[in-house]
Amino acid sequence: MPRWRMPTCASAALAAAGLLLSGCANPSVGSANDDPKAPVTLKFWHGWSTPGEVKAVNDSIDRFEELHPNIKVKATGNVSDETVNQALRAGGDKAPDVVSSFTTNNVGQYCDSGMWTDLDPFMEKTGLDKRKTFPKTLLDYTSYHGSQCALPLLADAYGMYYNKDAFEKAGIERPPRTMSEFKKVAKKLTIRKGKDSYQQVGYMPNFRFYQNSPDRLFAQWGPEYFDADGDARLADEPSTYKFFKTARQLADAQGGFNDLERFRMSFGDEMSSQNAFLTGKVAMHLDGEWRGLMLNEAKAKFNWDVAPLPVPDDQPEAYGRGFITGTVAGIAHSSKHQNAAWELVRFLTADTKQVVNFANDIHNVPSTFAALKSPDLDADPTFRTFFDVLQNKHSKALPPSVNGGAYVVSLMDFAYSVEAGRVSDLRKGLKKLDEQIDADTLQSKS
Repeated sequence: MPRWRMPTCASAALAAAGLLLSGCANPSVGSANDDPKAPVTLKFWHGWSTPGEVKAVNDSIDRFEELHPNIKVKATGNVSDETVNQALRAGGDKAPDVVSSFTTNNVGQYCDSGMWTDLDPFMEKTGLDKRKTFPKTLLDYTSYHGSQCALPLLADAYGMYYNKDAFEKAGIERPPRTMSEFKKVAKKLTIRKGKDSYQQVGYMPNFRFYQNSPDRLFAQWGPEYFDADGDARLADEPSTYKFFKTARQLADAQGGFNDLERFRMSFGDEMSSQNAFLTGKVAMHLDGEWRGLMLNEAKAKFNWDVAPLPVPDDQPEAYGRGFITGTVAGIAHSSKHQNAAWELVRFLTADTKQVVNFANDIHNVPSTFAALKSPDLDADPTFRTFFDVLQNKHSKALPPSVNGGAYVVSLMDFAYSVEAGRVSDLRKGLKKLDEQIDADTLQSKS
């Protein structure tokens, strides 16, 4: 099963509740003077919840405790960012020592608020060279303004699953590599059923569909969301206009937004046996590495494969890129056992054997250079496609921001209006979007 996450929705909920961390937070002061060889019990809070995931976490802890017999770890799973943030604000003995989050969007807040401690001093004194250990894209989304308050704990990479049988039937020899090819192939794979419905669509472009949050396809253009001063610049980003134009053309090539939206409403739940790709209603599908394991477990009735998502026609050299995200781990600033906590964080994130075992167990992408090269990794070639996406120098993660994922929520809401035809002046609408994002950022700092 995947690490099911809804980062943007989680951020919106936290913002609405007034629980997001801000730069003016006063975190409880912990200690980095403890002896990591002294007997201690650490509290580790994480978000994994399914039986297989929890077993993989517990197996990891068993391996750690075998190497560090003086350190016992009490793990608590299925913990949300909201719960973690409340506990860290309160501090005290009940707060966790080590925390993990599926929400990379919130790293800017974790670092800026001081609730998660800077890990650079720990890496320096234990000899861990982060630049030689982790891919740059992962370091980018685990730091903010010079503070490396988190480290990557496995990653997610996005690519395109495609129905090989549908491709063969339509006479298509390979998956599309450019956006113009994407539109042609999507149209060729689309099979109508009656006047306003479908038997199959080539690609469902609508932003409310499963993993189709607009930021994921937008990553194929390599956009810059903010300028050097941290101000939103989507209205001044040329790729923003190209992205929305391509999304509209993908919809128009297959019958238009309204017909596609009616068809989308007939789809089953993403994580069920009625998933639209699994049932053959969608021939090309944007998704993460976990989907392959689920297709195998469901015994998909067609041949399928994975390829990188197409890139803009004027960026052919970037083919192989994709959207990157993942789980992050850090140490609570309030912990009085920060050196012992670092031993756990270092083991979970940087020990090659551990990272490989954990990646294989929950079918997520390993997050260190050494683990990515390990011969012990799952040899499934479809799984390994995502390793290449992760390591592609053009791949993009969302930039951290002090307002967490609120800017992505704003982009989503705007994208819904654009695709439905409710935005008559795109530049004017993007200017208002930038103003809203900047206002939210300012409020989060107050």
